[in-house]
Amino acid sequence: MLTNSLTPTTNRLVAAMPRKYRQRFLTNCETVQLEFAEILAEPGERMSHVYFPTESFISLVTPIDNHAGLEVGLVGNEGMLGVSFILGVALSPLRAVVQGAGQALRMNAVPFQRELEQNLALQRELKRYLYVMLTQFAQTAACTHYHVVEARLARWLLMTQDRAHSDAFHVTHKFLAYMLGVRRVGVTKAATSLQNRKLIQYHRGDIIIVDRIGLETASCGCYSADTVSYTRIMDKNKAT
Repeated sequence: MLTNSLTPTTNRLVAAMPRKYRQRFLTNCETVQLEFAEILAEPGERMSHVYFPTESFISLVTPIDNHAGLEVGLVGNEGMLGVSFILGVALSPLRAVVQGAGQALRMNAVPFQRELEQNLALQRELKRYLYVMLTQFAQTAACTHYHVVEARLARWLLMTQDRAHSDAFHVTHKFLAYMLGVRRVGVTKAATSLQNRKLIQYHRGDIIIVDRIGLETASCGCYSADTVSYTRIMDKNKAT
């Protein structure tokens, strides 16, 4: 669904461009309202658009056999959907599902590819972002294998809170089980434990983060590793 005017530049990748590049980039964008559970890409299919979330956030899911799939990443206003274009690949490697409704900047794939050729600042930012995504995918793989559900749920809630820019959001047990790749009973047990520790409030899918510091303590070290990776690489003064 399209809106009538362009949103302010609140996507961090777009905002990092020098002004002259950013203005030209935005003229080729349109503002869209992404709806919860909307499918933006499927594995192996050609992407017709790229997305730079400003208010929304997107779940990246890899299908597994006959199961619904496992979430391997989240994209909010710190990133983009379609970073594979920097490698010259227009096919999506993952399923992209809108997890948090809201606005995003969208650009058709053809002008985006032209922009990549001409906009060196965009190239530089996306190469760094691609590196961050690869490290986060690896971190998630290790996290899924080695860490208990409660710690993984705490990590996921922190990541979601960062991208929702709110202490409160809605997500069902069924969706959490789908995202974490576990049975619903496992999610219920983990969520109940976090609630009993007064870190969250959870009722019929409505989650409120009550104690963020406590939730960070309950999380595995993967959340901190993800945050450090993004800050270290995307900070131009520190990146090499």
